Amino acid sequence: MAYPLVNPPVDSVEELEAVVGTAIPAIANKVRDRLDDHDRAWIAQSPLVFIGTSDAAGRLDVSPKGDPGSVALVLDDTTLVIAERPGNRRADGFRNILQNPRVGLLFVEPGRSETLRVAGRARIARDEPFFDRLVVRGHRPALALVVDVEEVFLHCAKAFARSRAWNAEHWAEHPLPAYAAATNLYRSTP
Repeated sequence: MAYPLVNPPVDSVEELEAVVGTAIPAIANKVRDRLDDHDRAWIAQSPLVFIGTSDAAGRLDVSPKGDPGSVALVLDDTTLVIAERPGNRRADGFRNILQNPRVGLLFVEPGRSETLRVAGRARIARDEPFFDRLVVRGHRPALALVVDVEEVFLHCAKAFARSRAWNAEHWAEHPLPAYAAATNLYRSTP
């Protein structure tokens, strides 16, 4: 059951814009349909990307992917590739993509507050010639995510600035259990 709200939720674009306003033309028109030289440079310096996917029923998943150096390889102005590295073998994003190829990517460069947003259609590739360019520590990936870019734009720095995510002085010590302890807890729960 959904948490009960005291007031009716915002349920139209008009209501939303009455609260947040509308974007100035320079911001509203910053979305492009292909990667430019700045985007390529940004991706080349991004070791981390968050990949948003959705299954056929609309259930969402966001998965981080990381590599030393650049996490993605740009093949051309409308195509980029992200290698699949060994991990937990859940393949949640890939399972979603098999049902719904729409993806959203958020490229992050540590220490930098802006992010690069990319949206498009994804395919799961295996054993393509460009896999030779995705080798990390002597390991060639078995699969890669190929994204056909439909939208790309730079996102402002306000979220990282507000959160102080890159400022170590504001990193809190959290009394959370270690990952292994939490995983064991879930395994023992009926």
